[in-house]
Amino acid sequence: MKAICIFSGGLDSISTVAYLKEQGYKLYLLTFNYGQRASKEVRVAEEFGNKLGEEHKIIDISFMKELYGKSNVLTYHANIPSKFDYSIVAPVRNAVFLTIASAWAFSINANLLAYGAHKDDKNYPDCRREFAKALEEALNLAEEDGIKQKIREKIEIWSPAIEGFDKKDLISIGYKILGSDIFKSWSCYSDNDKHCGICESCINRKQAFKNAKIKDETDYLNMDNEH
Repeated sequence: MKAICIFSGGLDSISTVAYLKEQGYKLYLLTFNYGQRASKEVRVAEEFGNKLGEEHKIIDISFMKELYGKSNVLTYHANIPSKFDYSIVAPVRNAVFLTIASAWAFSINANLLAYGAHKDDKNYPDCRREFAKALEEALNLAEEDGIKQKIREKIEIWSPAIEGFDKKDLISIGYKILGSDIFKSWSCYSDNDKHCGICESCINRKQAFKNAKIKDETDYLNMDNEH
């Protein structure tokens, strides 16, 4: 069984990859540089990819920054909110990632295309089951003839959300498999040496460890706003 995994270096994607590896999948990891402010996540993804010993590609699509406009996760001078705001959404980001990843999946006959969306990602339409299933159908239609002729494998788009996992469930699985290495993942929207501790993503990270009853050993610049 082969799986292409969107691999950002974040808490969710690292836990997703660990889970699929435990399930027996041969993993192919794909990380995107899309001009994100938190470039450290790419370096963290590379470190984890080396540790896992799986094939790992880092793809530069930083030209997308010109099309994404003023998303706060791309603009260095913008303030990152501590609660969800649509300013942190990069339009159709997961659709772009998964579509590019599908080319690799079809070329190596991988039947699973995975990304780390979970049930708590309710504010992001491209993390929802309905989106994943609609894109899955569209991508398979794009290779319909190859699939019918047994030249291509039909792909399934999978995420922890489809499995019914929330963030707490997902990191509990990740921690069980990865142990303390899970704290080396990168969630922060800023590009510091340490997690800022106050952006929306850092706060979600803190809350998830608390909900999972796991002592958070992440090194934060700001320990306030703990829940």
